[in-house]
Amino acid sequence: MTPGSPHSDAPSAQPLRSDAERNRERIIAAARTVFARDGLNASMASVAREAGVGIATMFRRFPTKEELVDAVFCDRMQAYADAVTAAMDDPDPWKGFVGYIEAACAMQAADNGFADVLTMTFPTAKALERLRNEAYEGMLGLIDRAKATGRLREDFDPSDLVLIHMANAGVVNATSGAAPDAWRRVVALLIQSLEAPARGTLPAPPGHEPLYKAMLRAGQATTSTPTPGKNN
Repeated sequence: MTPGSPHSDAPSAQPLRSDAERNRERIIAAARTVFARDGLNASMASVAREAGVGIATMFRRFPTKEELVDAVFCDRMQAYADAVTAAMDDPDPWKGFVGYIEAACAMQAADNGFADVLTMTFPTAKALERLRNEAYEGMLGLIDRAKATGRLREDFDPSDLVLIHMANAGVVNATSGAAPDAWRRVVALLIQSLEAPARGTLPAPPGHEPLYKAMLRAGQATTSTPTPGKNN
């Protein structure tokens, strides 16, 4: 029957829509669990198993892994952007800057998937990338304020924050099962190295464009999952 048909079987469309929405929410909940535990290298098949749905159902709801990442991590990226806003609101710019780094790294430590998300970029995950860009603009102001106090070393570059997230993600992924608090020591060591006066000069920063390409390549490698055929 066509949509809107007055015949008696028309109401059956509503339960189908409800089932589809339930499957979608089940998949998102399962992906939160799987990605938090295993990181973004976890397969779509493992998410489908956790959700108790077939792989074909998984790909009907989320045709690409990037779409699933967008749905799963938007709230966490919002919390990340909120951490930047909270840091900007701190009357002590250095304290706000340090608080932001600690908060962001703690978010990575709490979720292996989000540890990966902060080190990758996903161009088609529109909501996720919009929030990331919003947070980045706030971070630029945060860095300027911290430098103006004389507490943050002058040669600190915005790309250094991405490198900090990459370093922390590596520690989190390597130690979360055996030494779950190891990241705290690494972050403390990094923060102490950022405070002025600098103990020495740094090599040149990688720059925004090369670092973006590295994040893009990492995101593509993680989400390059083939879509099953119709008979799967």
